[in-house]
Amino acid sequence: MKNLSILLVEDHRQLAQTVLEYLEQEGASVDYAGNTRLARELVQEHHYDLMLLDVMLPGEDGYSFCQYLRKELALDMPVVFMTARDQLEDKLEGFDRGGDDYIVKPFALPELSARVTALVRRQRKEVTANTLQIADLELDPARQEVRRDGQLLKLSPTAFRILRILMRESPKVVSREQLEHELWGDLVPDSDALRSHLYNLRKAVDKPFEHALLNTLPGVGFSIQAAPETAQ
Repeated sequence: MKNLSILLVEDHRQLAQTVLEYLEQEGASVDYAGNTRLARELVQEHHYDLMLLDVMLPGEDGYSFCQYLRKELALDMPVVFMTARDQLEDKLEGFDRGGDDYIVKPFALPELSARVTALVRRQRKEVTANTLQIADLELDPARQEVRRDGQLLKLSPTAFRILRILMRESPKVVSREQLEHELWGDLVPDSDALRSHLYNLRKAVDKPFEHALLNTLPGVGFSIQAAPETAQ
């Protein structure tokens, strides 16, 4: 937590103050915005390691703002949604809009701190500089870019990490347990989180193209493999 730069976007001032004070006691530097208008200004003026984002905000909601960060600004910092909305469809929408984690209010501050630290640590973890390639799919860890058939793909940070794991292990099958452990360590969210990230990954990597590369083996795991027509 020490030396992390965090943007907290939350319209409930008392909760925001509690979270801000706790994170600063843990060593983080925290900026606060009570709405997305101010948050838009801050993300374009400063670099943040992570954003804590409320869903129910005045004016523009957190889901729409996260989508703006990913699609318009192409920011890849981890985003953690904080919300009292705990239904499955709410969580799936959060991940679909580009969120990396989802914590339901009320939450324990030590758990929030642990999730923040784990997300940033995994994003900062050094990766090999070698480009990974499966058929016409290329992943460049150094540039944090993914291309298929020369076309740049837009992935959330979590989807990028999933793809890197699958390409690194290809053609082996990666179990759900291994994926969850590498993504979240001991702080694994419910099973719908991984399913949603894989769904979005498949939409980006496979749906626009003729041959599917991402494979699901029910009860076994997941893999990235070249289609028979493109296998070397």
